[in-house]
Amino acid sequence: MRYVGFALLLVSTTLLPAQDNQDGPKNDKAQKTYRQGLSDARQNKIQEALDSFKKADKQDDNHCRACQKLIVKYATDLRDWKAAESAATEWVAQAQGDKDTAIAHYELGMVLLRQGVQKHKEELFQRAHDEFGRALSTVANFPQAVFADGQALAQLKQDDAAKGQFEKFAKMKPEGDLDRQRALRYISQPELARARMAPAFAVTTLDGKRVSMDDLKGKVVLLDFWATWCGPCREALPHMKSIAKKFQGQPLVVLSVSLDNNDDTWKQYITRNEMTWLQYRDGGFEGPLSRLFGVEAIPHTFTIDADGVLQDEQIGDNSIEGKLKKLIARAQEGKQQLANSN
Repeated sequence: MRYVGFALLLVSTTLLPAQDNQDGPKNDKAQKTYRQGLSDARQNKIQEALDSFKKADKQDDNHCRACQKLIVKYATDLRDWKAAESAATEWVAQAQGDKDTAIAHYELGMVLLRQGVQKHKEELFQRAHDEFGRALSTVANFPQAVFADGQALAQLKQDDAAKGQFEKFAKMKPEGDLDRQRALRYISQPELARARMAPAFAVTTLDGKRVSMDDLKGKVVLLDFWATWCGPCREALPHMKSIAKKFQGQPLVVLSVSLDNNDDTWKQYITRNEMTWLQYRDGGFEGPLSRLFGVEAIPHTFTIDADGVLQDEQIGDNSIEGKLKKLIARAQEGKQQLANSN
C-alpha cells in the first residue's frame, strides 16, 4: 500500500502556490521525450514516465525544470530516493525568485523527510529541518513549510520546538481546515507526529453527515472500501453487517466507501441490503479517498485506533473482530481515564 509509509506527511505539492508552467525543455529531442513522459503518466505508467522525464532533463543539459519537478513527484512515489533528491537539488540550484526558491527548498525537504520516515535515519530528518528553515527564511508566510518543519522536529524528538511550529501553522489556517485539525492533535499529543497516522479526510455521507477523521478522535474507525460490482465484496457483506450490528453502541465508527460510478445503483443496493451504517460513494479507484489510502484492490479494510493511528489493513474478507475488540477496549479505557482525570 502506497500511503502508509508517508501517512504522517499531510502537506503535498498540490497545496503549494501556483507555479509558472513555461519551464519545459528547450532541446527538440528533450521536448519529444518529455511529451512521451506526459503520455506515460496519463496512462499511469509511472516508471516509464519517470524514465522519460529523467532522460528529457539529461537531453536538456539538466535545465528542464518541469522535468525536475515531475521527477521529484514520481521518484518519490516509487521511493527512488536518489533520483528524487538529485532532481530536487537541481531545482534548488536553478530556482528563480523568492517563491520558486522557497518551494524548491521545501520540496527537497519533503524528499528528505519522506526518505527519513522509510529509513528511520535521524540525519535525514535534520537535513529536512534545515531545508524547511531555508524555505522559511526566503518566504516566511509558507504554511506548508511550517507544518512540515514541525513534523521534522517531531521526528528528531524536539517536541517543544515541534509544538511551536504546529501552533504557528494552526494560526495560519481557518477553523475547520483538515490540516489545522491534525496540527491541533499534534500540539496536544506530539508523539502522534511520529506515528503512522491515517490521512486526514472529510466526507459527507449518504445521510448528509460530515465525517472527519480528526473529529472521530476517541473512536475506533473501520474503513471498508467496496463496490456493488465486486463479487468478493458482495460475499463479504454479511460479515460487515455482522460487525456493524455486533459493535453497535460501542466506540466504533464503520464507514463503507463505495467505488461505484452509478449513484442510483449504489443507493438501491444499500437500501435493498439494509446497510444502515455510514455510507459514502468515492466513484472509483481514482476517487479522492481511494487515492489517499492507496486502494488498488477491493474489498479493502483499514482499522484505525482511537488516536487516529493505522493499526491494520486487510485485502479480502478476513477476520478483524479480534483486533476491533482490543482497540475498542483501549478506547473505552482511555475515555474512562479522561473522565476520572476531570
